[in-house]
Amino acid sequence: MRMTFTCELNDDLIIQQPQLSPPDRDAHKYDRGHTLVFSGPPLATGASRLAARAALVIGSGVVTLVGDENELREQAAHVTSIMLHSRDEEMQSIDSRVTAFVIGPGYGVSAATARDVITIAEQGRAMALDADGLTSFENEPQRLFDAAHSQIVLTPHEGEFSRLFPDIEWSDHKSAAVAAAKLSGAVVLFKGEQTVIAAPDGRLAINTHANSWLATAGSGDVLTGMVSGIMAQGTGAFTAACAAVWMHGDIAFRHGAGLTAPRMIDLIPDVLADCLVKEDGK
Repeated sequence: MRMTFTCELNDDLIIQQPQLSPPDRDAHKYDRGHTLVFSGPPLATGASRLAARAALVIGSGVVTLVGDENELREQAAHVTSIMLHSRDEEMQSIDSRVTAFVIGPGYGVSAATARDVITIAEQGRAMALDADGLTSFENEPQRLFDAAHSQIVLTPHEGEFSRLFPDIEWSDHKSAAVAAAKLSGAVVLFKGEQTVIAAPDGRLAINTHANSWLATAGSGDVLTGMVSGIMAQGTGAFTAACAAVWMHGDIAFRHGAGLTAPRMIDLIPDVLADCLVKEDGK
Protein backbone atom coordinates (compact mmCIF):
# COMPACT_ATOMS: atom_id res chain seq x y z
CA MET A 1 0.00 0.00 0.00
CA ARG A 2 2.92 2.36 0.66
CA MET A 3 5.68 3.58 -1.59
CA THR A 4 8.45 0.97 -1.45
CA PHE A 5 12.08 2.09 -1.23
CA THR A 6 15.02 -0.15 -2.13
CA CYS A 7 18.66 0.88 -2.05
CA GLU A 8 21.60 -1.10 -3.43
CA LEU A 9 25.30 -0.82 -2.57
CA ASN A 10 28.22 -1.44 -4.91
CA ASP A 11 31.23 -3.57 -3.98
CA ASP A 12 32.76 -0.65 -2.07
CA LEU A 13 29.54 -0.22 -0.03
CA ILE A 14 28.75 3.02 -1.85
CA ILE A 15 25.02 3.82 -1.92
CA GLN A 16 23.50 3.69 -5.38
CA GLN A 17 20.42 5.57 -6.59
CA PRO A 18 17.34 4.28 -4.74
CA GLN A 19 14.47 2.68 -6.61
CA LEU A 20 10.92 3.51 -5.61
CA SER A 21 7.70 1.66 -6.33
CA PRO A 22 4.50 3.75 -6.07
CA PRO A 23 1.71 2.97 -3.60
CA ASP A 24 -1.23 0.85 -4.72
CA ARG A 25 -3.93 2.65 -6.67
CA ASP A 26 -6.46 2.13 -3.89
CA ALA A 27 -4.15 3.36 -1.09
CA HIS A 28 -5.45 6.01 1.29
CA LYS A 29 -3.41 8.39 3.44
CA TYR A 30 -3.07 6.15 6.49
CA ASP A 31 -1.92 3.28 4.28
CA ARG A 32 1.05 5.51 3.42
CA GLY A 33 2.14 5.93 7.03
CA HIS A 34 1.82 8.56 9.76
CA THR A 35 4.82 10.57 10.96
CA LEU A 36 4.68 12.47 14.25
CA VAL A 37 7.16 15.31 14.82
CA PHE A 38 7.65 16.94 18.22
CA SER A 39 7.46 20.72 17.89
CA GLY A 40 10.03 23.14 19.19
CA PRO A 41 8.99 25.92 21.62
CA PRO A 42 7.61 29.31 20.52
CA LEU A 43 10.15 31.30 18.47
CA ALA A 44 12.02 28.04 17.78
CA THR A 45 9.51 26.03 15.76
CA GLY A 46 11.25 26.23 12.40
CA ALA A 47 13.46 23.14 12.67
CA SER A 48 10.58 20.82 13.58
CA ARG A 49 8.49 22.34 10.80
CA LEU A 50 11.22 21.64 8.24
CA ALA A 51 11.36 18.01 9.38
CA ALA A 52 7.57 17.69 9.23
CA ARG A 53 7.34 19.19 5.74
CA ALA A 54 10.13 16.92 4.47
CA ALA A 55 8.40 13.84 5.89
CA LEU A 56 5.17 14.80 4.14
CA VAL A 57 6.74 15.48 0.75
CA ILE A 58 8.85 12.30 0.83
CA GLY A 59 5.61 10.33 1.00
CA SER A 60 4.27 9.91 4.53
CA GLY A 61 0.51 9.97 4.03
CA VAL A 62 -0.12 11.86 7.27
CA VAL A 63 2.21 14.10 9.28
CA THR A 64 1.40 15.61 12.66
CA LEU A 65 3.23 18.23 14.70
CA VAL A 66 2.64 17.72 18.41
CA GLY A 67 3.15 20.42 21.03
CA ASP A 68 1.50 22.73 23.55
CA GLU A 69 -1.01 25.43 22.62
CA ASN A 70 1.51 28.25 22.15
CA GLU A 71 3.74 26.09 19.99
CA LEU A 72 0.84 24.96 17.84
CA ARG A 73 -0.49 28.48 17.36
CA GLU A 74 2.87 29.42 15.89
CA GLN A 75 2.96 26.30 13.73
CA ALA A 76 -0.58 26.97 12.50
CA ALA A 77 0.58 30.24 10.95
CA HIS A 78 2.92 28.29 8.66
CA VAL A 79 1.42 24.89 7.80
CA THR A 80 -1.76 23.65 6.16
CA SER A 81 -1.64 19.98 5.16
CA ILE A 82 0.27 19.05 8.34
CA MET A 83 -1.97 18.26 11.31
CA LEU A 84 -1.51 19.79 14.76
CA HIS A 85 -2.05 17.88 17.99
CA SER A 86 -1.85 18.93 21.64
CA ARG A 87 0.44 16.81 23.73
CA ASP A 88 -0.08 15.48 27.23
CA GLU A 89 2.74 14.68 29.59
CA GLU A 90 2.23 10.92 29.43
CA MET A 91 1.66 11.00 25.64
CA GLN A 92 -1.44 8.86 26.07
CA SER A 93 -3.24 10.74 23.32
CA ILE A 94 -0.76 9.89 20.56
CA ASP A 95 -2.55 8.19 17.68
CA SER A 96 -1.87 4.45 17.62
CA ARG A 97 -1.59 4.71 13.82
CA VAL A 98 1.68 6.70 14.07
CA THR A 99 4.36 4.68 12.28
CA ALA A 100 7.43 6.91 12.78
CA PHE A 101 8.51 9.68 15.15
CA VAL A 102 10.92 12.61 15.02
CA ILE A 103 12.35 14.04 18.22
CA GLY A 104 15.10 16.64 18.38
CA PRO A 105 15.03 19.43 15.79
CA GLY A 106 14.65 22.63 17.80
CA TYR A 107 13.07 20.69 20.66
CA GLY A 108 15.41 21.84 23.44
CA VAL A 109 18.09 20.07 25.46
CA SER A 110 16.44 18.92 28.67
CA ALA A 111 15.51 16.06 30.93
CA ALA A 112 11.99 16.27 29.47
CA THR A 113 13.36 15.69 25.96
CA ALA A 114 15.27 12.65 27.15
CA ARG A 115 12.15 11.33 28.88
CA ASP A 116 10.10 11.68 25.68
CA VAL A 117 12.74 9.83 23.68
CA ILE A 118 12.84 6.96 26.17
CA THR A 119 9.04 6.71 26.25
CA ILE A 120 8.87 6.25 22.47
CA ALA A 121 11.95 4.02 22.27
CA GLU A 122 10.61 1.63 24.91
CA GLN A 123 7.48 1.15 22.79
CA GLY A 124 9.66 -0.25 20.00
CA ARG A 125 8.47 2.44 17.57
CA ALA A 126 10.45 3.68 14.54
CA MET A 127 12.09 7.01 15.30
CA ALA A 128 14.66 9.46 13.95
CA LEU A 129 16.68 11.35 16.56
CA ASP A 130 18.63 14.50 15.76
CA ALA A 131 20.06 17.58 17.43
CA ASP A 132 18.54 18.10 20.90
CA GLY A 133 17.18 14.56 20.90
CA LEU A 134 20.80 13.38 20.95
CA THR A 135 22.45 16.07 23.06
CA SER A 136 19.90 15.58 25.85
CA PHE A 137 21.73 12.32 26.61
CA GLU A 138 25.21 13.88 26.78
CA ASN A 139 25.54 13.11 30.48
CA GLU A 140 23.81 9.72 30.41
CA PRO A 141 24.22 8.12 26.98
CA GLN A 142 23.80 4.61 28.36
CA ARG A 143 20.21 5.47 29.26
CA LEU A 144 19.50 5.97 25.56
CA PHE A 145 21.45 2.89 24.53
CA ASP A 146 19.52 0.71 27.00
CA ALA A 147 16.25 1.72 25.35
CA ALA A 148 17.40 1.91 21.72
CA HIS A 149 16.68 -0.67 19.02
CA SER A 150 17.37 -1.27 15.34
CA GLN A 151 14.43 0.85 14.08
CA ILE A 152 15.84 4.01 15.64
CA VAL A 153 18.10 6.22 13.51
CA LEU A 154 20.60 8.50 15.25
CA THR A 155 21.75 11.34 12.95
CA PRO A 156 24.75 13.04 14.57
CA HIS A 157 27.25 15.44 13.05
CA GLU A 158 30.76 15.33 14.54
CA GLY A 159 29.94 17.54 17.53
CA GLU A 160 26.86 15.55 18.47
CA PHE A 161 28.72 12.30 17.90
CA SER A 162 31.48 13.30 20.33
CA ARG A 163 28.91 14.24 22.97
CA LEU A 164 26.94 11.01 22.66
CA PHE A 165 29.92 8.68 22.09
CA PRO A 166 32.79 10.32 24.01
CA ASP A 167 34.82 7.10 24.13
CA ILE A 168 34.76 6.51 20.37
CA GLU A 169 37.44 8.24 18.30
CA TRP A 170 35.64 9.63 15.25
CA SER A 171 38.35 10.78 12.79
CA ASP A 172 37.65 7.62 10.75
CA HIS A 173 33.90 7.94 10.24
CA LYS A 174 33.47 4.37 9.01
CA SER A 175 34.96 2.64 12.02
CA ALA A 176 33.37 5.20 14.36
CA ALA A 177 29.88 4.63 12.94
CA VAL A 178 30.26 0.85 13.16
CA ALA A 179 31.37 1.08 16.79
CA ALA A 180 28.58 3.51 17.65
CA ALA A 181 25.89 1.33 16.08
CA LYS A 182 27.14 -1.70 17.98
CA LEU A 183 27.29 0.23 21.25
CA SER A 184 23.92 1.95 20.91
CA GLY A 185 21.88 -0.79 19.26
CA ALA A 186 20.51 1.78 16.79
CA VAL A 187 21.26 2.72 13.19
CA VAL A 188 23.85 5.50 13.16
CA LEU A 189 23.81 8.03 10.33
CA PHE A 190 27.11 9.86 10.84
CA LYS A 191 26.93 13.06 8.81
CA GLY A 192 29.98 14.44 7.05
CA GLU A 193 31.69 14.95 3.71
CA GLN A 194 30.94 11.29 3.09
CA THR A 195 28.02 10.33 5.30
CA VAL A 196 28.30 6.84 6.77
CA ILE A 197 25.34 4.70 7.83
CA ALA A 198 25.92 1.73 10.13
CA ALA A 199 23.42 -0.75 11.54
CA PRO A 200 23.85 -2.71 14.78
CA ASP A 201 23.83 -5.97 12.78
CA GLY A 202 27.04 -4.90 10.99
CA ARG A 203 25.64 -3.48 7.75
CA LEU A 204 27.54 -0.45 6.50
CA ALA A 205 26.93 2.05 3.71
CA ILE A 206 28.75 5.16 2.49
CA ASN A 207 27.24 8.05 0.59
CA THR A 208 29.47 9.92 -1.86
CA HIS A 209 26.56 11.46 -3.78
CA ALA A 210 26.53 14.92 -2.16
CA ASN A 211 28.34 18.24 -2.18
CA SER A 212 29.09 21.18 0.07
CA TRP A 213 25.95 23.15 -0.87
CA LEU A 214 24.22 21.02 1.78
CA ALA A 215 26.13 22.96 4.46
CA THR A 216 23.31 25.37 5.25
CA ALA A 217 21.02 25.97 8.24
CA GLY A 218 18.19 23.45 8.47
CA SER A 219 19.73 20.93 6.10
CA GLY A 220 19.97 18.30 8.82
CA ASP A 221 16.37 18.89 9.87
CA VAL A 222 15.25 18.20 6.31
CA LEU A 223 17.31 15.00 6.22
CA THR A 224 15.83 13.81 9.51
CA GLY A 225 12.34 14.42 8.17
CA MET A 226 13.14 12.49 5.00
CA VAL A 227 14.44 9.52 7.01
CA SER A 228 11.35 9.44 9.22
CA GLY A 229 8.96 9.89 6.30
CA ILE A 230 10.48 6.89 4.55
CA MET A 231 10.38 4.76 7.73
CA ALA A 232 6.74 5.75 8.23
CA GLN A 233 5.93 4.01 4.96
CA GLY A 234 7.25 0.71 6.26
CA THR A 235 10.87 0.78 5.09
CA GLY A 236 13.43 -0.49 7.60
CA ALA A 237 15.63 2.05 9.35
CA PHE A 238 18.91 1.19 7.60
CA THR A 239 17.41 1.24 4.10
CA ALA A 240 15.46 4.41 4.91
CA ALA A 241 18.63 6.14 6.06
CA CYS A 242 20.52 5.08 2.92
CA ALA A 243 17.76 6.23 0.57
CA ALA A 244 17.25 9.54 2.35
CA VAL A 245 20.95 10.41 2.39
CA TRP A 246 21.35 9.71 -1.34
CA MET A 247 18.28 11.76 -2.26
CA HIS A 248 19.31 14.58 0.09
CA GLY A 249 22.64 14.72 -1.73
CA ASP A 250 20.95 14.61 -5.12
CA ILE A 251 19.05 17.77 -4.20
CA ALA A 252 22.37 19.55 -3.72
CA PHE A 253 23.53 18.59 -7.22
CA ARG A 254 20.23 19.71 -8.73
CA HIS A 255 20.26 23.15 -7.13
CA GLY A 256 23.85 24.10 -6.33
CA ALA A 257 24.59 27.68 -5.26
CA GLY A 258 22.02 29.40 -3.10
CA LEU A 259 20.47 26.19 -1.77
CA THR A 260 18.41 26.64 1.40
CA ALA A 261 16.54 24.14 3.55
CA PRO A 262 13.03 25.15 2.38
CA ARG A 263 14.21 24.88 -1.23
CA MET A 264 15.50 21.36 -0.50
CA ILE A 265 11.95 20.29 0.35
CA ASP A 266 10.63 21.82 -2.87
CA LEU A 267 13.05 19.65 -4.87
CA ILE A 268 12.17 16.32 -3.23
CA PRO A 269 9.41 15.55 -5.79
CA ASP A 270 11.90 15.87 -8.66
CA VAL A 271 14.26 13.41 -6.98
CA LEU A 272 11.40 10.99 -6.26
CA ALA A 273 10.24 11.15 -9.86
CA ASP A 274 13.68 10.18 -11.18
CA CYS A 275 13.91 7.25 -8.72
CA LEU A 276 10.41 5.95 -9.46
CA VAL A 277 10.13 2.56 -11.16
CA LYS A 278 7.38 2.87 -13.73
CA GLU A 279 4.75 0.18 -14.21
CA ASP A 280 6.58 -1.14 -17.29
CA GLY A 281 9.67 -1.66 -15.09
CA LYS A 282 11.64 1.23 -16.59
